[in-house]
Amino acid sequence: MPMIAFFLLLFLPSVSPNTPGSSGTYLEAPKFPTAGDCPSTDGYCNPSLVHIAITLDLHYLRGSIAAVHSIIRHTTCPETLFFHFVADASAGDLSAIIRDVFPSLRFRAYRFRIGRVRRLISSSVRSALENPLNYARNYLADLLEPCVRRVVYLDSDLILIDDIRHLWDSANAAFSDAPKATIAAPEYCHANFTLYFTDAFWNSRFKHTFEDRRRPPCYFNTGVMAIDLERWRKMNYGLQIERWMEIQKRVRIYDLGSLPPFLLVFAGEIEGLNHRWNQHGLGGDNVKGSCRGLHPGPVSILHWSGKGKPWDRFDAGEPCFIDYLWKIYDLHASSSSSSFSSIFSW
Repeated sequence: MPMIAFFLLLFLPSVSPNTPGSSGTYLEAPKFPTAGDCPSTDGYCNPSLVHIAITLDLHYLRGSIAAVHSIIRHTTCPETLFFHFVADASAGDLSAIIRDVFPSLRFRAYRFRIGRVRRLISSSVRSALENPLNYARNYLADLLEPCVRRVVYLDSDLILIDDIRHLWDSANAAFSDAPKATIAAPEYCHANFTLYFTDAFWNSRFKHTFEDRRRPPCYFNTGVMAIDLERWRKMNYGLQIERWMEIQKRVRIYDLGSLPPFLLVFAGEIEGLNHRWNQHGLGGDNVKGSCRGLHPGPVSILHWSGKGKPWDRFDAGEPCFIDYLWKIYDLHASSSSSSFSSIFSW
């Protein structure tokens, strides 16, 4: 039996493929027990909680559910996790589906009114990057209650294969070492940072933007980041991001959606985390979405950033090899044991 087939056989969800959850579209996730030495987490503001923010929309809902499933599956203390779901206010009650799939999940849902940001969005190299919900992370400090001091923001196109508390603890340690940092995330300093901005940026007064930063600016992927919400609120970073978006409407200084404003505000000021916490780019580039393999090194998060999303490739009958690792956590009702027959025939 091929190794990946054996791996899938071990870790397929222990739910009946013929018994969809009450949502009628997704299976109910299996329940995973909490270890005996987990801290008490009564109350929404309990400091022992791990706060996680994820967006919900109709196209990415399948990915969001797979991400949550992977998080719960790999943590030793599921009851210490608190999820914050930010949804498009026009998409209906997607939180009801979350409640059906994860009956024991601790979460709150927030309606994001896209009119708040739509007027600021400029065209991008890929239409999906113009989705207003991509900018919801800019407003987490406003949406979440003030007692939530920090949060881990995760994109919907990823899975965890490690305990998220390890990421939480690493981020808290980074913030303790650098009290002026607001973002903790893996940095990629080998990337050509200049490519994320146009000539209009580098040939204007804006080119001096990064000169007073604590360190040279590096690329970081905003799909996995810990945010110190207290410091964000104090420094009003949401307004700073909006100002860069307003400049972009007048003078095109970048081409890539919601990432460049974050770079403009935070690059050179973030605390770096181990690269294992974001193996990004598995969705290929932003135009073709071609298949890609894993980068060298340890892996704790697999991230399908780029055009190619695993659920789309499975639905098209053209999955990449790496997509079968995502499929382990897919709870869509169409994902029955027969969906994996092709794997075991290799």
